Amino acid sequence: MGLYSFYRISKPSRTAVPEDEVNAKYTSTRNRTFWGVTVAYSLYYVCRMSLSVVKQPLIDEGVLSAGQLGIIGSALLFVYAVGKFMNGFIADYCNIRRFMATGLFISAIVNLLMGVLGFANDWVAFPAALIFFAFAVLWGVNGWMQSMGSPPGVISLSRWFPQSKRGTFYSIFSASPYLGEFLSFIITGLVVGAFGWQWGFAVASVAGLVGALMILLMVSDTPESEGLPSIQQLSNEKVKPVDEMPTRELQKMIFKHPGIWVIAFSSAFIYITKYAIAGWGVLFLQKERGFTLEQATQVIAFSAVFGVLGTVLAGWLSDTVFKSDRIRPAILSGVVSFIALALFLYVGGGYVTNILYVSLFSLAIGVLYCIVAGLMAVDIVPRKATGAALGIVGISSYIAAGLQDITSGYMIQCNMMKVGGQDVYDFGPVSAFWLAAALVSFILPVINWKKMKNN
Repeated sequence: MGLYSFYRISKPSRTAVPEDEVNAKYTSTRNRTFWGVTVAYSLYYVCRMSLSVVKQPLIDEGVLSAGQLGIIGSALLFVYAVGKFMNGFIADYCNIRRFMATGLFISAIVNLLMGVLGFANDWVAFPAALIFFAFAVLWGVNGWMQSMGSPPGVISLSRWFPQSKRGTFYSIFSASPYLGEFLSFIITGLVVGAFGWQWGFAVASVAGLVGALMILLMVSDTPESEGLPSIQQLSNEKVKPVDEMPTRELQKMIFKHPGIWVIAFSSAFIYITKYAIAGWGVLFLQKERGFTLEQATQVIAFSAVFGVLGTVLAGWLSDTVFKSDRIRPAILSGVVSFIALALFLYVGGGYVTNILYVSLFSLAIGVLYCIVAGLMAVDIVPRKATGAALGIVGISSYIAAGLQDITSGYMIQCNMMKVGGQDVYDFGPVSAFWLAAALVSFILPVINWKKMKNN
């Protein structure tokens, strides 16, 4: 079996499910697939966030500087941006089960290699430049593997759910990154604090291997591959003329759609603020607020929990409270996230106060992220081109996140000085940068939504 044959979308099963068993078979297989991709995608994030947890130990031990960590972090994000763009288009043609499992398995191996390299460095003491180069390359490889997670996950929703239910289930799926961040900051943070930063990568590797196994055991590619009718037949959904067009033609249409690019640029600014707190929040709390590693990781972990609530809340707010109106919940969540971020960065306070600020920010940014980067995009594209739309939004988002990581790293490093032999950080400039991005993130789609939807 060739590589193309192995990964291409499954052919319809030769054996059809008996008519009286169709509903039961569809419901059980759909639910198993949904929870398989949702939980597995959260474990993708454990393999992605491990570096964020170990930044401070790496700096304290003199292994890497903040600027170098910014470059390494951006290696993942830049490669991820290109990978998500390409894999978004590719995944429309793929067996999502095999495609998604491959990415998570190799991501787990990359984390394992970084942990092993850390242990070996304790024994051999490699040159600092070699550690930096090796980490940058491995983290870049991880970026490509990570880009194989979201497209098949969202495509599974298009293949298994009718449009009338997609918003609710998409919001639940969109909560999985926050669950992964929570697991990473709590479990990986505790392990790193107790045993050292190398074990953080090892724990992430185990999580990734478990997730890859879950995908293989739980996820099904298409209803047709399981002997079921198509999703349009199962849901009595009217087939539109655009649904009959070849996937390649639909992808070309999406690429030229101005509304997708507005969403892409807005999502870019959301990702700047989202990844700023996820990637640098622990360091900010340690250096600006004087928190311990355990306290800082716990505060940021709360952001992940409330991010879950925010993304789940987004579907309910948009579909039920605002009757499928995307604008009003976008404005509400955008304003709240801006205010909460300003409080976190400028007002200060103790452990509980910072948990409140971060939790409110994550709740609101979770709603905004789900509505703008998800539901708005899904609303204006046909089912067969979902992956292409995600690819366009993804490349813009993660290029911005990568630029943020480099910019933030060097802004933090350049505004650090030695006082009495201690490193003293000035987070003022980088805080202004993060806050400006939060403002643009919700203004851009709000003023363009009518034009986007009509187009």
